[in-house]
Amino acid sequence: MLRRQRQIRAQVQQWMDAGLFALAFWLAHTVRALAPGYSPDLQEIQPLDQYHWLYLLIVPGTMILLKGLGFYNRPLLFSRRETAWVLTHAVVIAMLAVVSALFLRKQELARAVIFLFGGFAFLLVMGKEELQRRWLLSKLGQEQFKRRLVLIGPPADTAQIERELEAKASGAIEVLARLDLHETSSEKFIGLLHDRAANGVILSARHTYFEQVEKVIEMCELEGVEVWLLADFFKTRISQTSVDDFLGRPTVVFRSAPEASWQGLAKRVLDFVGALVLLVVLTPVVLLPVAVAVRLTSRGPVLFRQQRSGLNGRPFTMLKFRTMVTDAEQLQAELASFNEMDGPVFKVSNDPRVTPLGRWLRKWSIDELPQLWNVLRFEMSLVGPRPLPVDEIRRINDPAHRRRLSVKPGLTCLWQISGRNDVSSFKEWVRLDLEYIDNWSLWLDLKILLKTIPVVLTGAGAK
Repeated sequence: MLRRQRQIRAQVQQWMDAGLFALAFWLAHTVRALAPGYSPDLQEIQPLDQYHWLYLLIVPGTMILLKGLGFYNRPLLFSRRETAWVLTHAVVIAMLAVVSALFLRKQELARAVIFLFGGFAFLLVMGKEELQRRWLLSKLGQEQFKRRLVLIGPPADTAQIERELEAKASGAIEVLARLDLHETSSEKFIGLLHDRAANGVILSARHTYFEQVEKVIEMCELEGVEVWLLADFFKTRISQTSVDDFLGRPTVVFRSAPEASWQGLAKRVLDFVGALVLLVVLTPVVLLPVAVAVRLTSRGPVLFRQQRSGLNGRPFTMLKFRTMVTDAEQLQAELASFNEMDGPVFKVSNDPRVTPLGRWLRKWSIDELPQLWNVLRFEMSLVGPRPLPVDEIRRINDPAHRRRLSVKPGLTCLWQISGRNDVSSFKEWVRLDLEYIDNWSLWLDLKILLKTIPVVLTGAGAK
């Protein structure tokens, strides 16, 4: 994991742990205040508002303390025992700090609160660590978090890098292949990126291999795959270049897609919260009635499932309300001559395969609502290039068009608010997607979401 990504993760963890320590103090005071008298001379505890000032010590103090103890320098799947040992040190120091602060202010606090505070803080943070561990070890968690890397360079160098990855980044990295830079063909490399859905390439180059390195970088630029170059700078046409460090090595990153940032983290939160709220609100009033209507008006399943290409081309099962007859995919060959979209995409006005209800669902984009579940599963985003079927992606002839796969596909995009189905050129569709990728910001996502609302409500451009 690059330094910038490590820093973002560490800062998120710091705030979470500080919040859990603050919650632990509140719980400790509340439990002690509500506890039945176990001693006749037990004194009544002071109200919590008398100790609010302690939060000004606990929150920043916890962040500094855990960072100083190296709590955030651990690998993601660190030993539970070692985690508990470091956390115990932090909890004991935090308890002593609270006692010292109370002494200096000449303020009393029941000893039970101090011990309960330490116990709750330990349990809450360890509980968070365990939940995070289980998430990272789950299939869905690994698909979202694990970096799938291809190592390219002299065999001795790639072997050394792989050993370092196993020692320092266990659980966060999957090495898909090690390739000899001098012997790797373009066809073999591109095939590996496509077949294994790699989302990163580490290049270890010597000055004698500059020509081969440049070819690899150019291919990754077109694919939208990050390159971590353990070497000198090279000129690029699309990628933005930044200097970082990888396991302590100076690294040049060539990136033609948005980089890891706080805006990116906010986008993930917006996706999850937005999809969850919409599903809760729309399920009883829209999703369930539509599901019943689809079931009653035509033969076949309620949901249409299709393999679409997600981030870096990784296939996923996209959901839609079924709007066509059940043998629609088989009938597509008969309608090939009526295709109105150039390139690999298939679109036909007044498609005879569409059911009457399906035509209405498409007009108001209601058929797309089940994809909110794909957003919850982190397979899609609220805003991003629309996902294409896997077989259509395979028919793309221009390698530059694959760069639209360098970000998660979305429910809506620039193409959606720029005439939707009125866009008949696949090149124009790709141009809008690449324009979105090259100019991405959280504010752009919000603007697209706001502009999507009137487009959907008026059915503009729908066929």
